[in-house]
Amino acid sequence: MTDYVIDPPVQPAVPIADSEALFPVRRIWCVARNYAEHTREMGGDPGREPPFFFAKPGDAVVPGGGDLPMPPGTTNFHHEVELVVAIGTGGSGIAAGDALNHVYGYAVGLDMTRRDIQAEAKKDGRPWEMAKGFDRSCPIGAIHPVSRIGHPAHGEIALTVNGATRQDGDIADMIWSVPEIIAHLSALVELAPGDLIMTGTPAGVGPVHAGDVIEAACAGLGTLEVRYRAA
Repeated sequence: MTDYVIDPPVQPAVPIADSEALFPVRRIWCVARNYAEHTREMGGDPGREPPFFFAKPGDAVVPGGGDLPMPPGTTNFHHEVELVVAIGTGGSGIAAGDALNHVYGYAVGLDMTRRDIQAEAKKDGRPWEMAKGFDRSCPIGAIHPVSRIGHPAHGEIALTVNGATRQDGDIADMIWSVPEIIAHLSALVELAPGDLIMTGTPAGVGPVHAGDVIEAACAGLGTLEVRYRAA
């Protein structure tokens, strides 16, 4: 038995849909600017440049969403709804043609963003961690195994705030497909079971305030609800 000098951290995990089982989370990789209209609204060029990746810590996940406090240090807190890919089999240098064999399942998730901190970091050429990787920055719904739903290649991805539609797109509009994302990412890092990949967000990102209720849905993967309250 290993004798740790402090208690080891709790393993982050996400429920599997219609099951008592859990998916252990290792790392969270995120793809930036993967929908053309969102790239334009953020001031970028939506051409097929190589995918741009950033990361969130595994313990940023909030399984099932729920009632969350507003994060500190921001006056411009934004929502981003995304299709999430759960990796079941790891590897490096994975070919796009083989990539889907490494996927365990899919979920709907939120890449919550402190936009003012991100804008300042971009202006100064600094890292994005404090804009993207803060506590509870990744609410995520239950993971639906590929064995039950297959690989969604099209379908609505949408988000409402207090019942009003903010984001409404189709995952078929992703600039880089899931197999291409996995191929590019696994050329940079060795993917491992438990990794999550957030695949980008469509246009319509916007502010969230205390008292707001977010409902996010993607390609038949259920609805994720988050209610924000004052810290």
